[in-house]
Amino acid sequence: MSELKLGELLEKYPFVSDFFESTGFCIDSSLSLTFSEFLDNISQEELEDKAIDKKEIKIRLDTFIEQMLQFLGDKRENIESLTIFPGHNKSGEKEKFQKLDIFSSQIVSIVGATGSGKSRLLADIEWAAQNDTPTGRTIYINGRKPDPKWRYSTNNKLVAQLSQNMNFVMDLTAREFITMHAESRMIEDIEATVEKILKEANKLAGENFAPETAVTALSGGQSRALMIADTAVLSSSPIVLIDEIENAGIDRKKALDLLVSQDKIVLMATHDPLLALMADRRIVIKNGGIDKIIETTAEEKEVLVQLNSIDEIMQEARKRLRAGMTLEGELCQEVIHNPHSLGE
Repeated sequence: MSELKLGELLEKYPFVSDFFESTGFCIDSSLSLTFSEFLDNISQEELEDKAIDKKEIKIRLDTFIEQMLQFLGDKRENIESLTIFPGHNKSGEKEKFQKLDIFSSQIVSIVGATGSGKSRLLADIEWAAQNDTPTGRTIYINGRKPDPKWRYSTNNKLVAQLSQNMNFVMDLTAREFITMHAESRMIEDIEATVEKILKEANKLAGENFAPETAVTALSGGQSRALMIADTAVLSSSPIVLIDEIENAGIDRKKALDLLVSQDKIVLMATHDPLLALMADRRIVIKNGGIDKIIETTAEEKEVLVQLNSIDEIMQEARKRLRAGMTLEGELCQEVIHNPHSLGE
């Protein structure tokens, strides 16, 4: 790296400006020089004053660039598939499937009673289990045993989780909060990225919010919308888990569409039949184990269209009621007495 011209080095790795600032070097007038040439122009007295050894500082620069690339994920492996091999349930009985392959841009719903083991399945995936968890499951990534980085690295997280509870304690606006995250990721076009996230968040939120709104003033639905948009655009995690998105007060379909458009695998724990049908398949959890894997059929998709039509009308009804408007009697009677006709 020390043989690249400083201007080329900054263009290729913008973050090296932080390295030069930390060492006290001003390189603005030396961009046409290589780092080696730049060091040769510094007097021995100045080098001694800064306690800098030329050979050592070159090694430090190379190490800094390598570590930053690892942090930013430039060497991140693309996740095209995730494979779950069976373990056993709480009774020690083997799970009833051979293997389960999940591919990028797919949505899988995880359904089951509270305490059935949905969180345990996610934990197995997150930690890339190798028959060393309570369920005895094994996880493969891209058809092979995963690299240990998915288990032990702090920068290569396999799963990004969006929980039901979301509380902010920092005194920042929504724009400032997303900008800070984008800066920490060393995004090239920070302004455009921030605008995209805020725009997508407002598409998901039940009620729009301004970029200058304090994050502590956001409603629960607005907070979830902001985090879903942020996860879709900025998160490097290839797998996203959303816990009971039906309680978020957001446009659920748009949220799922946004996430899969970023080539992520979406695992969705839910009790909502509509959301379960939106998935490509459903994993049914019972007694701590995977009891069934159900592919969503074409017939179910047709039913989903009708149910979504009813759901849209009911959502509109709720908006009118919140706005203090009265509903037409004819609409109410249609919803109550003949809901199936609303999908026509």
